[in-house]
Amino acid sequence: MMKKLLMVLVVLAFACGTMLMMSSCAKKQVGTGEAGPAAQPAPVPGAAPAPSTKAVDDADKLRGEIRAFESEHIYFDFDKSEIKPEAKAVLEKKAAWLRTNSSYKVKIEGHCDERGTNEYNLALGDRRAKAAQKYLNALGISMDRMSTISYGEEKPVCTEKNEKCWSKNRRAEFKLSK
Repeated sequence: MMKKLLMVLVVLAFACGTMLMMSSCAKKQVGTGEAGPAAQPAPVPGAAPAPSTKAVDDADKLRGEIRAFESEHIYFDFDKSEIKPEAKAVLEKKAAWLRTNSSYKVKIEGHCDERGTNEYNLALGDRRAKAAQKYLNALGISMDRMSTISYGEEKPVCTEKNEKCWSKNRRAEFKLSK
């Protein structure tokens, strides 16, 4: 008896589900052929308008500029924190971008190669970050838009034990935020 009741309930549930699906897929009514003004669909309340192509292009351009800004590092000589001439050109370009995009802040990260003690390299990385900060400040970027941090030898981009590799680790990196 229980099996029959259960079977009837399953069949009934299946039939109700099928009827519900069939009724929700009603066919579109065809008009009488009168030519009237085309009906505009009503806007969905609370829906944002589709972004314009220009806005999308501008956002893509800004993302590209941010990637370029953050991917261009400056490099230092062994055991030095002085800004090299080629680094000055990079910093001048970064200062121009920061002046144009005044809502952005920059964190300057100082890095070192593995030679030297951890404490020494943290201090050297700090001097490198602060040298870049000071140069950007001289180019008109406010100190309250910049912060510095030293990672010393903790975040190498290259781990081989040769001068070519070590020179890639003696750097300052730039990270943007709003």
